[in-house]
Amino acid sequence: MKYRTLGQGLKVSAIGIGCMPMIRGGNIVYGDAREDESIATIHEAIDLGVTFFDTAEMYGPFTNEELVGQAIKGKRDGLVIATKFAMKWNGNELAGLDGSPANARRACEGSLKRLGIDTIDLFYQHRVDPNVPIEETVGGMAELVKEGKVRHIGLSEAGAETLRRAAKVHPIAALQTEYSVWERDVEEEILPTCRKLGIGFVPYSPLGRGFLAGGIRSLDDVAPNDWRRNDPRYSPENLPKNLAIVDAIAVVAKRHNVSNAQIALAWLLAQGEDVVPIPGVKRRETMRDSVRSPDVSLSDDDLKDLDAAAPSGMTAGPRYAERGMRMVKI
Repeated sequence: MKYRTLGQGLKVSAIGIGCMPMIRGGNIVYGDAREDESIATIHEAIDLGVTFFDTAEMYGPFTNEELVGQAIKGKRDGLVIATKFAMKWNGNELAGLDGSPANARRACEGSLKRLGIDTIDLFYQHRVDPNVPIEETVGGMAELVKEGKVRHIGLSEAGAETLRRAAKVHPIAALQTEYSVWERDVEEEILPTCRKLGIGFVPYSPLGRGFLAGGIRSLDDVAPNDWRRNDPRYSPENLPKNLAIVDAIAVVAKRHNVSNAQIALAWLLAQGEDVVPIPGVKRRETMRDSVRSPDVSLSDDDLKDLDAAAPSGMTAGPRYAERGMRMVKI
């Protein structure tokens, strides 16, 4: 495994693991998952040199952190565990955003317990709360750093100006935002802002929620309860148009005799040494494939072909429905 460094000297494996799909049922379903296979996947990833694992209280909610905690028990040394807060809850029911320091503390303490660890290595605000100044939120998170409950602070889906304001309060180690061959909006302002501020970049959904891997050719390939049926890019109108991107990735993959997923991840890795994708996995087979992507070296011609197939802003459909789009780039 190769390694990279995010902001504030946070060293992680060049590919992280997005743990969100690993639980059965819950509030966000990406196909079927088995707990025993998910735990085996984390164990084997650790054996292969993966150190970076991403979860959140939102996933489940809460049960994803419990699974990750069970999987890393006795294997904690050397791992970078990232989790996130943003929401307030009525039991297990989402009750809106809450970026207050009090909510950050509540979430942090709950996550520590569920994960079975003493310190969260990277604690993100999952979505920016427009009703709480980012200075107040980050100030509360900084208190958790002082107390040793958090090592590093991160933000997710924050806009460039929010990043600048946040960094004046406390160093930000990473920004997590959607970024992939078919979602390149961050290249205009957000990624350059991160680099100016020394903030590492962690792309989530680097495989387009599985679409770029090439196994989904129609909605018939997605289960009736799968979250992706809410994704505008998977709609009957947009999905056929977006297959051209998948086919272009497949051409490059054939040149290298590797999978589509490895090419899509290698493209992201080629965007800079400060970029660390976290593909979501729930099976050892797909994990093994993804973690080989740092060994794929794309040529200038490969990169030109991929860029031409998916220029920024040309993917059919927005990446979220209207409600989701209101919560990004704040």
